[in-house]
Amino acid sequence: MAQKKDPASSASPGVLEAEIEKRGKDTAKIKPRRAREARVPEHLPAVDEVIEPDEVVADPEAWRSIGEEITEQLDYKPARFFRRRIIRRKYVKRDEPYKAPIIAPLNTLQERSIAAPVLLAQIIVAKYCDHLPLYRQEQIYATRHDIAIPRQSMARWLGLAADWLRPIYEHIHTGVMAGGYVQIDETPVEYLSPGNGQTKQGYLWVCKRPGADVSFTWATSRAARCLDHIIPADFTGTVQCDGYAAYPSFANRSEDRITLAACWAHARRKFVEAAEGAPQHAGWMLLQIQHLYRIEKQLRQSKAGPRQRQTVRASQSRMITDRIHKAITRLKLSRRHLPQSAMGKAIDYALTMWPMLLVYLKDGRVEIDNNPVENAIRPTAIGKKNWLFIGEAEAGQRSAILFTIIEACRSRGIDPQTYLHEVLTKLPTLTNQQIKDVTPAAWAKAQKTAQQQKAA
Repeated sequence: MAQKKDPASSASPGVLEAEIEKRGKDTAKIKPRRAREARVPEHLPAVDEVIEPDEVVADPEAWRSIGEEITEQLDYKPARFFRRRIIRRKYVKRDEPYKAPIIAPLNTLQERSIAAPVLLAQIIVAKYCDHLPLYRQEQIYATRHDIAIPRQSMARWLGLAADWLRPIYEHIHTGVMAGGYVQIDETPVEYLSPGNGQTKQGYLWVCKRPGADVSFTWATSRAARCLDHIIPADFTGTVQCDGYAAYPSFANRSEDRITLAACWAHARRKFVEAAEGAPQHAGWMLLQIQHLYRIEKQLRQSKAGPRQRQTVRASQSRMITDRIHKAITRLKLSRRHLPQSAMGKAIDYALTMWPMLLVYLKDGRVEIDNNPVENAIRPTAIGKKNWLFIGEAEAGQRSAILFTIIEACRSRGIDPQTYLHEVLTKLPTLTNQQIKDVTPAAWAKAQKTAQQQKAA
């Protein structure tokens, strides 16, 4: 029987060397397998449960241990309710019994609510982080813990907590506006309108400074005048937004203090919608915008600062934007696409927003799009699907305060439950000057310092 020959066995030495080199390169591309992480995290406290054989239990003196086998499981202890009794004894001086007695001050929220700080933190996190409506929390507490907490009581407690946390919220909002560059967007939220038997539409206005915090502000409308209460009167810098007419109207009243920057993601979205009706022209535009985003990706990977970003954009991105502008101007003049077609609308949008689309080329702080603030809105979108609407217009700003606190914790990777517990416990004893020391940013920094000192 004839044996099959390996093709490489009859090849010349030069071909063999080339084949070996090629295989070596292919092997080099294979990434080493990552070490498997522990199934049970090592940082968790351990609770040992020792199981002895029945024979050893029956006659322990007859047996000698020669080792052990350990099986680890990830366990969980459900939450539980309990009564916290705060006992404050009254005293009078022995030699002055006629004077008024003294008693330790009650430095908690207890005077206005029976909810302890831990329970308040739990209700806040459950609604604004885990998106559980109050009626669901009411059902969970009743069925799993045999505790009746009406949702009306929880709503009052949330209002109380928001009032206490307002100074921290205002500190965060001031920080967002302090950098001279902010991204703004708004998202609709329904709220109950008493007496009408229906809901009306309000808005959460979201302000984000990329690389810093996000703040939410409630308003019952989407009018330009809402921005007067969101953006400080002395703000000078760049506001990045979409094409909504309220922003130019507000900027025109700012006496040239505010520069508007547009979002390339919105411009790109218009051409994506036009791709079906005008695949060739829309596809070319999308390819050019892709080149712009590829440059931004490289800048992020190299952790470039504002000055370097401005330099690279001027040398690389500028020629691409010039090419896009010439193309859309030529298409507009050629009248090849009807104004009401998807491509016609995409061209008109890009030309209308063009000066604002170029702002990011001149300022290295400015992002290419509004995606950071849109990403900050997403948690509220998830919540709306569950709790559907806000109870009343006045409760909108309370939700804005609590969303801001939760997002400040989330962005820093800290547990909002732990943070809120500690802060709600401390707040009654703090002065306004000490608020800056209990913000999520300050709290996260203090925790990191404490961990480093403990490790040292």
